[in-house]
Amino acid sequence: MAAVTVLQFAENLTDRAAAHRVRFGMDVKYALGMELDDPGFDASVLSEFRARLVEHGLEERALDLLLTTLKDKGLVKAGGRQRTDSTRVLAAVRDLNRLELAGETLRAALESLACAVPDWLAEAVPIRPWTERYGPRIDSWQLPSSQAQRTELALTYGRDGFALLEEAHAADAPVWLRELPAVQVLRAVWLQNYTRTVTETEREVKRRESEDLPPSRLRLTSPYDLDARYGLKQGSWWTGYKVHISETCDSKEEEKDLLADGGSAPGSGSAAAGPLRIITNIATTDATVTDAEMTEPVHHMLAARDLLPAEHYLDSGYPSAELIVGMKQSFGVTLVTPVLLDSSPQARSGAGFSRTAFIIDWENRQATCPRGRNSTWWSPAIQHGTKAIVVKFDKETCQCVVANRISFEACVAGDHSDRDADVVVGMKKRAPW
Repeated sequence: MAAVTVLQFAENLTDRAAAHRVRFGMDVKYALGMELDDPGFDASVLSEFRARLVEHGLEERALDLLLTTLKDKGLVKAGGRQRTDSTRVLAAVRDLNRLELAGETLRAALESLACAVPDWLAEAVPIRPWTERYGPRIDSWQLPSSQAQRTELALTYGRDGFALLEEAHAADAPVWLRELPAVQVLRAVWLQNYTRTVTETEREVKRRESEDLPPSRLRLTSPYDLDARYGLKQGSWWTGYKVHISETCDSKEEEKDLLADGGSAPGSGSAAAGPLRIITNIATTDATVTDAEMTEPVHHMLAARDLLPAEHYLDSGYPSAELIVGMKQSFGVTLVTPVLLDSSPQARSGAGFSRTAFIIDWENRQATCPRGRNSTWWSPAIQHGTKAIVVKFDKETCQCVVANRISFEACVAGDHSDRDADVVVGMKKRAPW
């Protein structure tokens, strides 16, 4: 099955097409060591095989065996040069906006309950109107065009979802109903996208505003793939994952290409013209994990395989000053990479102060501005799902005007009013203009 999977990937075949090639392709039978009259297998065997690999954590077993054999033959070893880059992986689900996600999640829960407890479902919800509303897939029909109609439809989904969850968690409902995966997904999506206020006279359902949503790393994007997340790379959005690929590279020409304009993906270009390229590591994350967060884990994975390079070529998304020094000290690996310059509004405009211009006294919980004035207020906070510390200075301290605008982006706020000015340490703050 592992060999078939490799051939399937090489020829970009579906499971059904791969099973057909194994059954009727003489070249494939020869490569697999099969008899010519071997009937092959059903296409479902391939998906079952992949599921077993993932379930038992053996998805890298074939790569490990291959690298062990290549090391024994002297074709790959520690030291030398390697490069790592990442690329997006699209989840095998439809892209859904928030309205479609709510409707499809509720529809999926109803489908699951209809199979598990049809009699209970018939008594718990109004069958006829809900069948019309949730029978077809939500993305298979045209959603309302006006914003008012979309808002009302979203609230209808919200009220119906809360009603179904109430029935599933009722005292007289079977306890195992609430343990169904589809019901648990429904509850999670509703917690992330809706709020409900219950009083003696009414139950008001509201849709969460954008600023009240959980961070992308926690937010579900599909009722069918719970690990898929929204990702952003080089200005392009997608739903799914990100894969980091490391490979050997000994060609100086390819080293130069990697450092030009953010690097190039592993395996790009004409590999046949240069030395053999061998993949040494694969790391898959959800789409929200940044490249810099994977720099150290990738080196740990390479160290576990005894394949650490002497020089590691990376694009500008992976390094920081701490990582460049840390990888050299911890692993003896030199990171060869461009380093991003300060991209704050102050650096771009050449005016204002950045966070590095402030002296932070963590023990006394005080900040000192470039003029030598101490802060008047210090308070931990959560902003946009990220921990931050808000520091305020009095307005006389901050009288910084740049191009007739107040310079206030993650550093100084000159309010020019009766309020104090504040500075956010550890994260960016929206400018008030």
